[in-house]
Amino acid sequence: MARIAGVNLPTNKRVVIALQYIHGIGEKAADTIMKTLNIPFERRVSQLTDAEVLQIREMIDRDFTVEGDLRREVSINIKRLMDLGCYRGLRHRRGLPVRGQRTHTNARTRKGPAKAIAGKKK
Repeated sequence: MARIAGVNLPTNKRVVIALQYIHGIGEKAADTIMKTLNIPFERRVSQLTDAEVLQIREMIDRDFTVEGDLRREVSINIKRLMDLGCYRGLRHRRGLPVRGQRTHTNARTRKGPAKAIAGKKK
């Protein structure tokens, strides 16, 4: 079992897919890693040699921000927006959609379950 960036990669999956289990590595980054290190795309995690795992680990540490560091960076950015009091920060603080979506209807994921209006009877 390969352990990269604190994540256990599933052994029976292709390396390109397994790399995407690491927070901060998507399709494009996984493809870039595979092409740069000349690892065949059909290779499974269980077929990787220790040297290849080490190469992948070193490249990710050197070229990508992943896992805990990335999560910390994102939360710091959100906290900065909230401290500034800008529009996006206020939306984060109130738990509403940040990127301009409508809230008159929809947005239930962000707003939570609908609340009944007290005292209103039909």
